[in-house]
Amino acid sequence: MRLFRDVLPHAAAAALPRWRHLLRPCAALASTRRRALASGLLVLSLAAGAQTTATTPPSISASAAPQSALDAALFYQLLLAEISVRTSDAGTGYSLLLDAARRQRSAQLYRRAVDIALQAQSGDAALAAARAWSQDLPQDAEADRFVLQLLLALNRVDETAPVLRAILARTPPAQRNEVISAIPQTFARVNEPARALAAVRSALAGALRQPMHAAAAWTTLGRMELAQNHLPQALAAARRGHAAEPTSPLPALLALELLQRGQVQAETLVRQHLLVQTPTPAQPHAHAVQLAYAQTLLQLQRTAEAKHELEQLTARQPELASAWLLLASLQVQTQAWAQAGQALQTFLSLADRSNDQRVLESRMHAYLLQAQVAEGQNELEAARAWLDRIEGADTLLAVQLRRASLLARQGDMTAARALLRGQPQRSPEDARLLLLAEAQLLRDFQAWQSAFEVYAEAVQRFPADTDLLYNQAMMAEKTGAYETMERLLRQLIAAQPQHYHAHNALGYSLADRNTRLPEAKALIERALQLAPTNPYILDSMGWVEFRLGNLQRALSYLQTAHRKDPSAEIAAHLGEVLWSLSRRDEALQVWRAAWTRASDNETLQETLQRLQVQP
Repeated sequence: MRLFRDVLPHAAAAALPRWRHLLRPCAALASTRRRALASGLLVLSLAAGAQTTATTPPSISASAAPQSALDAALFYQLLLAEISVRTSDAGTGYSLLLDAARRQRSAQLYRRAVDIALQAQSGDAALAAARAWSQDLPQDAEADRFVLQLLLALNRVDETAPVLRAILARTPPAQRNEVISAIPQTFARVNEPARALAAVRSALAGALRQPMHAAAAWTTLGRMELAQNHLPQALAAARRGHAAEPTSPLPALLALELLQRGQVQAETLVRQHLLVQTPTPAQPHAHAVQLAYAQTLLQLQRTAEAKHELEQLTARQPELASAWLLLASLQVQTQAWAQAGQALQTFLSLADRSNDQRVLESRMHAYLLQAQVAEGQNELEAARAWLDRIEGADTLLAVQLRRASLLARQGDMTAARALLRGQPQRSPEDARLLLLAEAQLLRDFQAWQSAFEVYAEAVQRFPADTDLLYNQAMMAEKTGAYETMERLLRQLIAAQPQHYHAHNALGYSLADRNTRLPEAKALIERALQLAPTNPYILDSMGWVEFRLGNLQRALSYLQTAHRKDPSAEIAAHLGEVLWSLSRRDEALQVWRAAWTRASDNETLQETLQRLQVQP
């Protein structure tokens, strides 16, 4: 016992008999005690709230010195607890810590007891300590958070509702919506999501009736429905949240996720929100929905509508850098090089003045787009200069693709492909991305057969990737191998019946070749059921109706498609239907507008040449 008498004050030595029975398991562990002493003292000083100071000068009275809650007996008890934990007697250490925590009403000691139980892989003991902590210190929000996480880890989901209600009650109202919005992520790993939803619904019953929190609460329930693929229920929750607070962005953002999942009715909610919550400089966060809406429209290939939203947003909030970058990306996609260059200059100017880390990190993407703009304008040296400014491994592949494109533009496709093939492949994903990059390069330069071969190689190496199979089929069509294209698309449809692009591509190919038209229409109808607002599927339906001689129905579909996306191919089809209906002035107007934007479009060129029309 000499070690402890040397380091403890006399009062602690006097307290030894009370704890002597706890020392017996550790009698032969003096060296372990020495190793534990330094860390034990640190833990104890933090846990018990001891206030350490420099040595008090003799002239300062003892009464002026700061007082500590750590008396000799408590010090010794906690030290024994730490030694027990270090000597693999976690049960004794836990009991000592929990007893001290209860007597001292110390949050730090309770947390240490929880930690010890978790280290010993005793979830029930950790939960018991956390619950004792919550009961003794009801104003300590951290205790309830521990209880909630432990209940979830132990799959005792049905017991979480009261804890979640307590957490929300103790959260200041101004911060409560943020906590409510985090609930779906907190419950995301629960094995039984239906039980989780029931518990959360019970916990949020009060918030659903409070105007300040109803939108957040309904959105949380909607997200948990969405996680279970209950799309109609999620949409109903979003609508109730929007009705409770039309200006809240939360239900609208949920509606956008539902729109991406094919719930076309959700778009009405988004538009209603934008009508009541127009982004302005006075509302710096109100742009989130409109920006996300534009991104969703781009994903749905509704380019013209996305462009409209972004132009509105940049006009109202010209300081919003992310909107300029997204607009530039869209303009690059549509080869509007001059406009894209201007948008990128605006973005880079804003980025230079920004403190937003995400904006600063996006500069590399802007440089890459600037290189693409320069290349599109045949300014190859300027393109190289932009590429030389790009840093970071995450953009390496995109940079190498642009360098390869520059080599191909100079007539050296062999060197361009060798550059991509020579890139390091640290993982299967690297190999897949490099094959995709090579195929895209070949497509950009209309080397259809070579692109088909690269996709075939990619499909062989990654047979589970249906997008590769789809692209291989598209290259087969470009080479005129229609039987191969059909075989590949039917293989894809069999593997993935919901793949609306495959249905549409096969149906359109049949319609464009004016063969097996009833079958073509059935395929396109199925695609339209799966994606009823997709402008390219609407275009395909219009085109097959035209081939079947149903001109008015064809016109209706094509006008709808053209309003959603006035791309050159859709414009070519719409113009031809108008021409067939003897509405030639309207046809010329549609064609000329498309020619101004994309005079290199093959479908538009072929249509005008066949009908002997000058744009």
